[in-house]
Amino acid sequence: MPDPHAQASDQSGVPAQAAPGPGTPPARRLRPAQLLFEPQADEPEQERFFDLESIEDPAELLRRSTELALAFRAAAERATDFQAIAAAQLADTRRFDALSPAEIAARADWTPDYAVRMVEYGRGLQKQRSAEH
Repeated sequence: MPDPHAQASDQSGVPAQAAPGPGTPPARRLRPAQLLFEPQADEPEQERFFDLESIEDPAELLRRSTELALAFRAAAERATDFQAIAAAQLADTRRFDALSPAEIAARADWTPDYAVRMVEYGRGLQKQRSAEH
């Protein structure tokens, strides 16, 4: 049974202020804090690429840049797999809103031939996934 004397609160859990009644002074409103400094002008930051430009040792630069290149390559391959799965799902004729390869190509900025190949590749990935589960 709810407590009839409990204070109402807003969604954050902070008790709500009671409505000012007759003879009650209005609640004091908080003003925004004064700025004590002048915000800096927007200056273009020097472009940095994973701090590679700050590495002076060529052996360390080669190691780190190779590590990044391999990571980006793996990420690109994984993203391509997800693109193929999405293309296969969009082209699935069991969907009421199935798209043609030409429509998928237009959405992904592909050629229609590439879209057909991606749909086929995605279907292969879907079969592989379902066989694993």
